[in-house]
Amino acid sequence: GPFWFWFALTTASLFLLLSGVSLVLSRSRSEKRGASFLKYLKRGLLIFSLGMLITFVTWLFIGSDFVLFGVLHLIGLSVILSYPLVKNKNASLVAGFLLILAGVVLQGMRFGFSWLVWLGLKPVGYHSVDYFPLLPWLGVVLVGVFLGNVLLKNYGRTFASVAGQNRAARFLSFFGRHSLVIYLLHQPVIILAFSAAGLIKFPVPSILF
Repeated sequence: GPFWFWFALTTASLFLLLSGVSLVLSRSRSEKRGASFLKYLKRGLLIFSLGMLITFVTWLFIGSDFVLFGVLHLIGLSVILSYPLVKNKNASLVAGFLLILAGVVLQGMRFGFSWLVWLGLKPVGYHSVDYFPLLPWLGVVLVGVFLGNVLLKNYGRTFASVAGQNRAARFLSFFGRHSLVIYLLHQPVIILAFSAAGLIKFPVPSILF
């Protein structure tokens, strides 16, 4: 229904905005240690590889609705593609809004090919349980980069940290630090729960015969 659509949209947007903010903080810390673009290339490829693992597992057990380009694929490429703009507040904001606008324009379009589905050009009849193409979602990450530059002026916090001051903040900080692991675990848990409840049935992959 509409509620779940907007709930999912809001949750995804906030998550990706925070990913952009974290890129600013991460780069500021890395530069103090003399880290280079190679670090971000490796990190992006690692996250993208985890996304490909999700692709394989969901293809194996879900079938036609498998994850072809989900949030991990997006974040992996975003870490790499956002690097040149992480220190440029205005450029990241402009680029972010342009990419979001392009994604909105493409939203209602369908195409007769599937090789650009990762970009946001969906073929006719395409559906996936987790779909986050570069257009518009890379734009959301870049808006997060802009916010990161505003909130982390001169790459230091412009607000007081409460992470160590109370239990609730420490609890939320734990989930923030381990968000990637939590994401990797939540999909198989949900799939198994739905299967146990009889809401979905696993197709038997033909490669097993």
